[in-house]
Amino acid sequence: MQPGAGDPPTPISVQPAGVLQPLPNSLPPVEERAALPAGFRAGGTIAGIKPSGRPDLGLIATLREPAAAAAVFTRNAVVAAPIRISRAHLNATEIGGGGHFGWADAVISTAGSANAATGPDGEADQAEICKAVAAALETRAERTLALSTGVIGVRLPLEKVRDGIARLVPRLAATDAGLEAVAGAMMTTDTKIKLATTVMELPGPDGAPVRVTVSGIAKGVGMIHPRMATMLSVVLTDAGAAPDTLYGLLAPIVQRTWNQLSVDGDTSTNDTVFLLASGASRAPQVATASPEAAILGRAIEAVARSLARQQAADGEGASTLITCQVSGADDDHDARAVARSVVSSSLLKAAVHGRDPNWGRVASAAGNARLPDEELLEAAGLHHTEAMPRAGRGPEFELERLRIAIAGTLVFAGAPLPFDRDAVRKAMDAPEVLIRLDLGLGKGTGEAFGCDLTEQYVIENAEYTT
Repeated sequence: MQPGAGDPPTPISVQPAGVLQPLPNSLPPVEERAALPAGFRAGGTIAGIKPSGRPDLGLIATLREPAAAAAVFTRNAVVAAPIRISRAHLNATEIGGGGHFGWADAVISTAGSANAATGPDGEADQAEICKAVAAALETRAERTLALSTGVIGVRLPLEKVRDGIARLVPRLAATDAGLEAVAGAMMTTDTKIKLATTVMELPGPDGAPVRVTVSGIAKGVGMIHPRMATMLSVVLTDAGAAPDTLYGLLAPIVQRTWNQLSVDGDTSTNDTVFLLASGASRAPQVATASPEAAILGRAIEAVARSLARQQAADGEGASTLITCQVSGADDDHDARAVARSVVSSSLLKAAVHGRDPNWGRVASAAGNARLPDEELLEAAGLHHTEAMPRAGRGPEFELERLRIAIAGTLVFAGAPLPFDRDAVRKAMDAPEVLIRLDLGLGKGTGEAFGCDLTEQYVIENAEYTT
């Protein structure tokens, strides 16, 4: 299993147990495999968008009725055509959803061109693609959602995409392999397919438990420092829920998972997460703020967390997954801000790559932490009257209370501690390095995921369009 899927990290400890242990993970267990929930069919193919000739067109469609859908998008001011049309389509199918939730028959994914900053022609191309999907599926264009990834400023080859859709739709299958094919067709610089599945039980109509599946796919290992989403991800479930219920679950989950992921500090023009619920299981509709919603939310979060960790582990050029876990913060919002600041630090990323237990990089990054803007804090659950004065401010922080552990060894506790540097370097020579902080101020906890900064990252991005 790839490191960092659903389980908490198990770093090598070079000090006795009990010193800043990993935070417990209470989410359901996750498997890194595709498991297509009931009510969907899927598939991928080669349309010829990528010069490499690798798969580049994926499609997920409902089997019968439209699925309830929720979405979270990039907050980059340069917004790609697929996001613009997806927002418009969601808004058209659920008035009052503000483009965040609605209904969908299909999600079309193209890889090789981001279709961003392509002007009116790019917008028209995306509309034509949605019309082609709807015609092939005999549905409505406004119930098609879109994902694109690749080079910015390059238009999609419309005729190739149309031909690919015509060839792909008859081959869509309600199989796990179909979903895995979509995940493969989404990839650009990824080296591994990202898959995550969990299964839970919800009460059935007769009171007996009903098995419900949540399964997700994702791509994106560079240009990742999300603000409301990641590169591209689709999470599917056969549970039933209204679109607004789904969005109420998805928005705060994104803040705790994908918004805590950083590879290189750049937010993409195309970041998108879609959550679709087919309602094809026998479980009754999940109501907002119900016990069933809490169960479903935990399953969605487990899948999202696994995918985010897989993305960090496969970061462009990366050799090491970095997990930062923070406890003792004034609240969870402060803890997440500190954790994200640490994994986002280029100096810390370079130190991890060199297996250098330089705790000063950790302390400095923690001291630089800032809470996100007001909209993101509200999405994470803060009321706007509390979010407004806290937005962009530093978390509560007192250096004399701070404790830092690297790869299981306590190295700082209000002042430098003596430690075996060679032993810690050896412990850091692992697929995953855990950085643990305790702020000593309260009960807030949070985590974030990143990767080391390597020479290979520079090589890949120096030649990205050539």
